[in-house]
Amino acid sequence: MDESTASYARGRLIAPYGGRLVDLGAGEEERREAIARAGRLPSIQLSPRSLCDLELLATGALSPLDRFMGRADYLRVVEEMRLSNGLLFPIPITLPVAEASGLEEGMELALRTPNNDLVALMRIEEIYGWDLAREARHVLGTADVHHPLVAEMHAWGKTYVSGPLMVLARPRHQDFADLRRTPAQVRALLARIGYGRVVAFQTCQPLHRVHEEMTRRAAEAIGGALLIHPAVGMTRPGDVDHYARVRSYRLLVSRYYDPSRTVLNLVPLALRMGGPREALWHAIVHRNHGASHFIVARDHADPGANSVGKPFYGRREAQALLERHESEIGVTMVPFTDLVYLPGEGRYEATDRVPPGIQTAAISDAEMRDDYLAKGHPLPGWFTRPETAAILAQVSPPRARQGFCLWLTGLSGAGKSSIAEVVMVMLMERGRPVTVLDGDVVRTHLSRGLGFSKEDRDTNIRRIGFVAAEIVRHNGAVICAAVSPYEATRNECRAMVGDDRFVLIHVDTPLEVCESRDTKGMYAKARRGELRGFTGIDDPYERPVNPEMVLTTTECTPEDNARTVIAYLVKLGFLAE
Repeated sequence: MDESTASYARGRLIAPYGGRLVDLGAGEEERREAIARAGRLPSIQLSPRSLCDLELLATGALSPLDRFMGRADYLRVVEEMRLSNGLLFPIPITLPVAEASGLEEGMELALRTPNNDLVALMRIEEIYGWDLAREARHVLGTADVHHPLVAEMHAWGKTYVSGPLMVLARPRHQDFADLRRTPAQVRALLARIGYGRVVAFQTCQPLHRVHEEMTRRAAEAIGGALLIHPAVGMTRPGDVDHYARVRSYRLLVSRYYDPSRTVLNLVPLALRMGGPREALWHAIVHRNHGASHFIVARDHADPGANSVGKPFYGRREAQALLERHESEIGVTMVPFTDLVYLPGEGRYEATDRVPPGIQTAAISDAEMRDDYLAKGHPLPGWFTRPETAAILAQVSPPRARQGFCLWLTGLSGAGKSSIAEVVMVMLMERGRPVTVLDGDVVRTHLSRGLGFSKEDRDTNIRRIGFVAAEIVRHNGAVICAAVSPYEATRNECRAMVGDDRFVLIHVDTPLEVCESRDTKGMYAKARRGELRGFTGIDDPYERPVNPEMVLTTTECTPEDNARTVIAYLVKLGFLAE
């Protein structure tokens, strides 16, 4: 083994699920040498998801993994939830590359952040292809593009790469640095607290009184410590941002939890929304941080409804899968206890222990969002602490001041731009500033140079989706009018924006009508074979599955359709009546 290979070998882990590990990082001299040669190496910019995965690999949070999976591990994890050596691992941790040409086995590859900061080197051992539908069906239980990860996977490259890693610098986080401990540091802190048992609670939502009560009871029930372990990597679009959440967690832990048995730590986890398998994966991550028990909700990591309006996963399916593997990974499943508030007694009680006839009170997440925050109503003190209520009121303005995206899709010539123009004027008339992202205009500026291959069209739509998501995130209104012919890419944009802020509008105009309106002569050129890959002629238009609205233009004017859109926005609460 030469010296360079030996330096990579330091990444081997000694034991799975919380065992001791050898640091994946390089020594100072190795680090200087690696940085010096990195400038001469081919490099890739990691996606936010891959960057989260790299950080978890580097700190041992994904033990027994010490690298992005090679082919043998990947195939067996997809099929059987096991690594090639037989160890349980339910989620593939892979590194997709958009363009594999120029990459060869045996060469070094520099891994960089989206901002182009160097974070690691990989010595490539394997370059292999993967099957999206096969991975999605086995791991997520579905290939439905309404699943946010399935939609995202369509944008990944067709190739995975793997090999030993030399981490040169962990991703830099300027926020909450004192709460970003490594698994080893968390285990050491828990050991100092002195409890042999530790129950972990992972969340990507604010903590309310019911969560306080449930987590405290769970720690008391096992006679152990509580690890509050929020995910602060990639969560669902539309979730309260982690800055606001962590501010509230810190206040709650310092004021309302027992400091002698409670640890708050942030985990840079990129959620897959993979239901049962994800719950099992999360348990392994928490075990590596020192947890012996894990609180699992009945709908853990559930992305909501599929394309036909049904849940992706069954109730308690996630709990049941972890229960079956408790002994193997050393984590006991603790079911999320359903509690309700008893106004007459001023306390919370488990729903199955409430006597008949006793008055109860509860507020669901949807009710909190739609009936309180969206309408500017204060949250009651029995439901959430005043510290949390104040932060939520700050970051969740009333619905009429929140951002939204109207996404108009349909064939070229369907009337999307005409409707968008009138809707824009009506919104401005109501005092609501709005941005219009028209497909043709975007191609002239943001997407200049792109062609009309499927890959280029998807790239154009993703760029529109990215800009729209940024506008909505800052509570702006945006209208996107683009052919956007492919269901997967439209759903990828929906996932970027957030399902509750995204309104898909199908402008359903028949092809023959669109052709009759063809002032640019594009359809005629396509019919003559002078233009290849034209949507509706020799390239398909995938009709939306369950769009929020369907508009027709053969009997309705743009003004009629615009008024219909405005009425729908009023119904949703984005506009005042």
